Amino acid sequence: MTEEQLTKVWKIIDRECKKMGMAIVCGHTARYDNCYYPMVGGATVLAVGDLDKYVSPKFAKVGDKIIITKGPAVEASGIFATMFPQFLIRKFGEEFVKKAETLFYKMSVVEDAMTAVKVGVRDNGVSAMHDATECGIWGGLFEIAQAAGLGVRIEKEKIVIEDCVTEICNLFKIDPYKSISEGTLIIACREHKAEKVVEVLKEKGIKSSIVGELTAPQYGMILIEDKKEKRLEHPKVDPFWKAFYGALQRYQSCNLFD
Repeated sequence: MTEEQLTKVWKIIDRECKKMGMAIVCGHTARYDNCYYPMVGGATVLAVGDLDKYVSPKFAKVGDKIIITKGPAVEASGIFATMFPQFLIRKFGEEFVKKAETLFYKMSVVEDAMTAVKVGVRDNGVSAMHDATECGIWGGLFEIAQAAGLGVRIEKEKIVIEDCVTEICNLFKIDPYKSISEGTLIIACREHKAEKVVEVLKEKGIKSSIVGELTAPQYGMILIEDKKEKRLEHPKVDPFWKAFYGALQRYQSCNLFD
């Protein structure tokens, strides 16, 4: 990575931190052999603010509605689209790939979260939020309900989905609802403010929908699919990684395009 590239990355990080009122107080910067792309992470993040304005699963209650933004496999599909564009062009065409590559730039829930809480927090709105990363939407739903000590009831057909996700996940043979989806926000919200949260997200151009609700713990975690109820279970293993590294190996050996 050149100093010019580092400067560009750092200026963007600085710009975005200023937008959010954040300060980076320490860090580590280095160059490594055979690493040609930047990796930026926040190992420890501290928030300072009013005690009555933060949200947590401990504030979630029975009857809170569950809202999901953007839908499944945003990260998985975005990475596949940017890593293997020629493969996808052969399968779906250039226009499809141009659209699919935009998913890569939706891998953040900052705007989703900051928009949602403007409606209100706790008893006046959003009670809890969780980014659906490893193990996707199913994993994220399981985790937010478990952290709240509650059950959950979800209707799969009500979950929004971004363009190109279904085709990409089918091509790489992964379940989008179990696959990594940084950029997808799971929101628990008081029932009387749920529609308003969806409305303000739409005004920002963010897809979202009310997909279910938190229930008493004795009812467990329920997923409704094709009008049938079944247990919602944590996937435990995210299928994206095996599919990604398998595709990468085939690509490197020139077998991906066969």
